[in-house]
Amino acid sequence: MHASRPPRHARTGPSRGHLVALYVVIAIETVALIVVLALLVQLGARGAAASADAGVAQNPPQLSDAQQLILAQGGDANSCAVSFRGDGITDTPVLEQQGTLYQHLPIPRRDGQVFGGWYRSAADAAAFTQTARVNGSEAVACADQQETLYGAWKKPADVAAENTGVPILMYHQFTTNANGESNSLRGNYIYIGDFEKQIAYLADQHFYLPTWPELSAFIDGALYLPKKSVIVTDDDADKTWLELAVPIVDKFKVLTTSFVITKWRHEGTPSLYVLQRSHTDDMHEAGANGKGRMVNYTKDQIVADMLRSAQILGVREVMAYPFGHYNDTAKAALREAGFEMARTIEQGYVRPGADKLALPCIRVDYGETMAAFTKAVG
Repeated sequence: MHASRPPRHARTGPSRGHLVALYVVIAIETVALIVVLALLVQLGARGAAASADAGVAQNPPQLSDAQQLILAQGGDANSCAVSFRGDGITDTPVLEQQGTLYQHLPIPRRDGQVFGGWYRSAADAAAFTQTARVNGSEAVACADQQETLYGAWKKPADVAAENTGVPILMYHQFTTNANGESNSLRGNYIYIGDFEKQIAYLADQHFYLPTWPELSAFIDGALYLPKKSVIVTDDDADKTWLELAVPIVDKFKVLTTSFVITKWRHEGTPSLYVLQRSHTDDMHEAGANGKGRMVNYTKDQIVADMLRSAQILGVREVMAYPFGHYNDTAKAALREAGFEMARTIEQGYVRPGADKLALPCIRVDYGETMAAFTKAVG
C-alpha cells in the first residue's frame, strides 16, 4: 500500500482577490467620508456666513444723530445736519436747509456763565473770533450735508466790562433825490446813495448782526454780543423800501427787519436777508384822541389785531409800535398775543436788563453824515 499523503491545511486568510476587493471598498469608503466631511465644512461655512449676514441685518452700523436727521429727510440734497460741540454743550443736532438763513441754532444757558456764540472751529470759539461767528444772519452752506459748530463761554464780569449797547437802526422811506424830499416827512426819506454807503460800511467792517432771539438772550444776560453789533430795521414796508433799499440789502447780504403793516402787504419777504415782522395789521392810524389806535383800543381789540398780523406773517416774536405810541394796556395785549419784544421810537441802545416790550432805537434821518452814522453804530 502506498503511504497516504498528509492532509492539506485549510486556508484561513483571504485570497489575493479578496484582498484587492477589500482595498477597493476601503478606498471608496474613505473617499466618500472625505466628500461628506467636505460637504459638512462647506455647509458650516455657509451657515456661519448666513448668521453673520443676519447679525448685520439685525445690528446695522450705528448712525450719528446728524446722519439720522439726514436719513429722515429721504435723501434731500439741500438738508444740512448741524452738530454742536463745546464744554458742557449737549444740544442735539438740528436740521437746516442750504440756501436759507440758519433758523434753528440753539442758545445754550448755564448758571454763572454767558454763552459766547457759535463758531466755525474750536480755535475761533476759544478766541471769540467775531468774523468766524455763525448765526441766523447767514445762509446755510455745508459740505456733505453736515456741519459742526463750536461754542464757548464767557465770564459775566468780562461781558459786563465790555458794556455792549446794541443800536437798532430805524429807517422809513428812501429817495433817489440827493437833495431830499420837500414834503412834511422830509426827515424820513433817506437818500439812497447814503443808505448804500451806510450798509456797505456795516458789511465792510464786519458788524455782527444779531437775530431777535439773540437780542432777547442778550437782554437776559445769557448771550454775549460783541461791541460791533447792530440791528437794521425799516418801518412800513413802503414801496421805496422795496424798490430802492432791498436791492442794496441783497447786494451786501446784511440782515434787516421790515416792520410790515399787514393790512396793506400780504406778500412774502422780498429778500433772503429781509425778515418781515409786524407793524400791526390795522393800527397804524390815528385813534379818537389823535394818537395811534394802539393806545385807544381795548386789550382785546389789540390782541385781535396782532393775531391777524401774526397769521399773515407766520411769526410773532417782535413788533414795532405805530408812531411809537404804547402803554401798559398795549404791552399786556402783546404778551397775550404771544409777542416777546416790541420796538419804540425812543432813542437809545439796547443793554442787558432792558424792557423787551419797550426797546429803544437809533433813528436815521435824511442828510445824516457818515461821521455821524459811524459814531451812532460805534
